[in-house]
Amino acid sequence: MATSKKLGDDEVEEEVEGTFDHSVGEGQERLHRSLRVMLTTGFLGGIEIGFGVLAYLSVYEATGSPFLGAIAFSIGFVALYLAHSELFTEGFFYPIMAIFAGRGSVLQLARLWGLTLLANLAGGWVLMWLVVWAFPKLHPTMATKALEFVEAPLGLESIALALLGGGAITLMTRMKAGSTSQVATLAASLAGAFLLIGLGLFHSILDSVIIFGALHSGAEGVTYGNWLAWFWYVTLANVVGGLALVTAPRIVRSSALVTGGSEGTGGSRGR
Repeated sequence: MATSKKLGDDEVEEEVEGTFDHSVGEGQERLHRSLRVMLTTGFLGGIEIGFGVLAYLSVYEATGSPFLGAIAFSIGFVALYLAHSELFTEGFFYPIMAIFAGRGSVLQLARLWGLTLLANLAGGWVLMWLVVWAFPKLHPTMATKALEFVEAPLGLESIALALLGGGAITLMTRMKAGSTSQVATLAASLAGAFLLIGLGLFHSILDSVIIFGALHSGAEGVTYGNWLAWFWYVTLANVVGGLALVTAPRIVRSSALVTGGSEGTGGSRGR
């Protein structure tokens, strides 16, 4: 049973307080990184997601099963965690918690989001250029999956898929923040991959990496123009979904820790 400590008129479980302190510490560290660290961790994050996409496309091409492909893709999320790299959509949780606790600014958040997003895309673009040359048999699968994204009409279904995609990736980040073992963290990576890949939710970075593969292979009907027409609203909906479905409720749940004067700074992975 969860234990709790008294803070004014609110009771907050010690487990919630520990997760809050850890999340604030993680977010503070990310917000205060140097330009070099932001760009390198973001670029490596794009590379690692690209390897996950390679695993997914290979399994999907062989089996036709998105769920088996999702298991294969989880390699990318595991690599992100073990290599301490950065994914743009991780920024929907940790840095927001730090700002809420007064450990960072909105300007720092904009800098982190913008640089990480660009570096993720650059890393994924480079990795998929190599994949296209190394695995020509995957070209048809890349084209098919890319067309599913760029041909999706801008409507309620597409927006809902992107909102849920933002919520799913932020939930995975939140699960990792609350875990106390590597096994639990790896399980969270698998769960995130199942939701995003297995169910076909829209994710701005992950799906863009697939589209880059199709672009490099010269797939008919896939252009940088229709990628951008898809990318802008998916990115925006990912942000809204992550913040509204996961981060905002956690802020409400943890608000007593700030108003009650909690001084915890949490741990950092020291990236």
